[in-house]
Amino acid sequence: MTKCFRNSFAACLLILSSCSDLLEPEPIDLLTDDVVLNEAKDVPNVEIGLYAAFRPIIPSTVIAGDCTSDMLINNGTFTQYRELGTKQITSANASVAALWGSIYNTIYIANFIIERLPLVPGVTTAQRNKVMGTAHFLRGYAYFTALYSFGGVPLVTETAIDANRNIPRASKAEILDIILDDYTEALDKLPTNPAGAGFAGEYAVRAALAKYHLYLGHWAEAESFASQIISSNLYQLESSFSTIVNEDFTDEAIFEMGYTLNDDPGTSGTIGLNNLFVGRREIIPSNQVIVALASIESGERFASISFNPNNLKGNDNGWSVAKYGTASEDNNNVVVFRLGEIYLIRAEARARQNKVTDARNDVNELRARAKAPLLPSVSQTQILQLIEEERRYELAFEGHRWYDLVRTDRAQTVMSAFSPNWKDAYELWPIPQRELLNNPALAGKQNPGY
Repeated sequence: MTKCFRNSFAACLLILSSCSDLLEPEPIDLLTDDVVLNEAKDVPNVEIGLYAAFRPIIPSTVIAGDCTSDMLINNGTFTQYRELGTKQITSANASVAALWGSIYNTIYIANFIIERLPLVPGVTTAQRNKVMGTAHFLRGYAYFTALYSFGGVPLVTETAIDANRNIPRASKAEILDIILDDYTEALDKLPTNPAGAGFAGEYAVRAALAKYHLYLGHWAEAESFASQIISSNLYQLESSFSTIVNEDFTDEAIFEMGYTLNDDPGTSGTIGLNNLFVGRREIIPSNQVIVALASIESGERFASISFNPNNLKGNDNGWSVAKYGTASEDNNNVVVFRLGEIYLIRAEARARQNKVTDARNDVNELRARAKAPLLPSVSQTQILQLIEEERRYELAFEGHRWYDLVRTDRAQTVMSAFSPNWKDAYELWPIPQRELLNNPALAGKQNPGY
């Protein structure tokens, strides 16, 4: 991580609450106007505050995507991970509350910027566009995460406290509309070449749009946006997959969340990935994913996990997630988008359009990098199943698996074989219990099965 990047993010602590607050995030009706945006000199700090609010969403979705699915199992004493690992999730789960709180912290500050920044005098056009674009993009991504984690959620588009006290769940269509509007607005405003992969730029938005259309089954659009990123030549696949595991801001990083020694998520019991995976070993790779990553089909993606025989005891299989280091190591960032995922988005979009050879070529780009066997000629049905597995190898512990299984209607088949406690209700997380109590419009509106 560069020195200037570290210094710019160190100021985040002045704006956002401490990591401990993530265990009990503020309900949306209690958010207050605690940031200042009155003159041009305030703009950089508010922008930093927006990133600070957004960053916990990413490790939280790693927990959601991989601990709700068949990638991770619980190995410790924390109730929230035991619930996720044993598939007995409740609305009081702290991981659920942490993700919800981070989403709405981000939305609130983005709304604040969108409301206030156009009125601030003395801001250059370039800076105004960049910060407004960032606000729209991160708000859109927050709503995307909310929709596919919780279903329809309250649609908060302003900062007025009274207006935010009693907001019902919006429909899926309404949430999708604001996401697309935000992404479209951001695409016109963000720079093609941001200061680094730790900041949002044009191609981060294009990556988000590729993912948006993939989830909706808009195959041609998903392929198009993915192709725009690949053909830009701004990003290159690393020659060795181990670089993805061991280094931050790689050549294929499009957008990732960076941390400093002062605010590394390892200090948090809820989102500290190195702390959870290695320090406390609250969560460890499942036996099933160990077998998958150890297969010849995975190749060098096996580097995503590591083994220590000293950890073998009780139910502990001795394996750990290797992707997330401590605050002083060069691999403590959490990826939002990288080129490997974009190849997989394009491969799936092409396969769904029966462009099987093109899809196979995209998968083989990743297999060649991983020194895994290249795919031979296959059918459309076969390539789609292979892409599902390829996403498991390539994107292991980056928070995709649960979302992938749900969006492809594969969750019940895969997860019922993995856990006897799995039920269809777990295709969404519950609305946090405190939100149901604090927002009258949510009373009686819990997701089915909780």
